[in-house]
Amino acid sequence: MGRVDYYHDPEAPAANSLVVGGSAIVADDQGRILLQRRSDSGNWALPGGKMDIGETFADCVTRETKEETGFDVRIDRIVGIYSDPGHVFAYDDGEVRQQFSICCACTITSGTLQVSDESTAVEFHDPAALEDLTMHDSIRIRIRDYLVDGPPVLR
Repeated sequence: MGRVDYYHDPEAPAANSLVVGGSAIVADDQGRILLQRRSDSGNWALPGGKMDIGETFADCVTRETKEETGFDVRIDRIVGIYSDPGHVFAYDDGEVRQQFSICCACTITSGTLQVSDESTAVEFHDPAALEDLTMHDSIRIRIRDYLVDGPPVLR
């Protein structure tokens, strides 16, 4: 299914749905951030997606991260809650979803790096080099918020 992101665009279609979504900021032991290159847009993004009926929010974040990157993760903290009505996603089936996403800082507990059918690449990137990557502004905001508070403290 195709998707178009509209970000404070006066030509954006009106939202007709609101779905809870989650994303994960996962850093390796060198502080590099795990990103996937989306197959639909070519943009680099955080792993994440919509919550399914019958699962907890934590299950959503860990499931989406596993599906999209191959890693099992533990949620350490909430980075932020993002509910900008000026950010909508228009899908081929006519759904226009208003953004509502909770981003979590996570630690890898197991697994191995893998690419999914939703991505063309999955890689760790140094935060200092992210300026050179093609990435939606909303992802940059989440990473900025994560970096302000620093990586999770290992327990």
